[in-house]
Amino acid sequence: MSQLIKPGQGFLYMKVGTHANETLEDIIKRKSLEIDRTGFAMWGYGGNTCHPQTMVQPFAKECVAAGQTIYLCMEEMDSKHFAEPLRADEYSIDGRTWNEIDPNIHVLGSRYALVIKNLHKEEFDLPLRRSTVAIGNSLGSPGDRYIRGRVDKACLRLTDGEPIDGEGDIHHIGLIAEIADPYAVYLRNRL
Repeated sequence: MSQLIKPGQGFLYMKVGTHANETLEDIIKRKSLEIDRTGFAMWGYGGNTCHPQTMVQPFAKECVAAGQTIYLCMEEMDSKHFAEPLRADEYSIDGRTWNEIDPNIHVLGSRYALVIKNLHKEEFDLPLRRSTVAIGNSLGSPGDRYIRGRVDKACLRLTDGEPIDGEGDIHHIGLIAEIADPYAVYLRNRL
């Protein structure tokens, strides 16, 4: 287990891999360069399990208010995401006011993005059975049950003590980043 994720800690879990016709290794290189140039990057994603405004932003604000750093823990998977690698032009925190994305940042083929910094490889096993869903309709559900089937991301909180309901699933994390204010944003193209 990483020294960064401790009992009571909130974190985001996400399965990652090929995205918009780009390998994970190429994405990591590009995002690392973006962080070097601008101090942050935008990690694109889709789906409503980590909706920017109703899930990630309130969860992140709660964690920050408790004095926590929010980490994005990423598990590599065999992905078949071959969406058009179209770069987003604008981002919005609230879905109403739009701002131009810095020309040094390239977020491709996504509806939403997490704002990240300090992206680095870190190998550790994360027992999702020792986590619970931290926000939304599934609040309190065991993390490993929530991350099944098509669900590939979640706002979770690591619990104290023994795994919930026995041993459970262990997920190997290979990549980690800090989530930075404004935490998650909407994306769009001007076209």
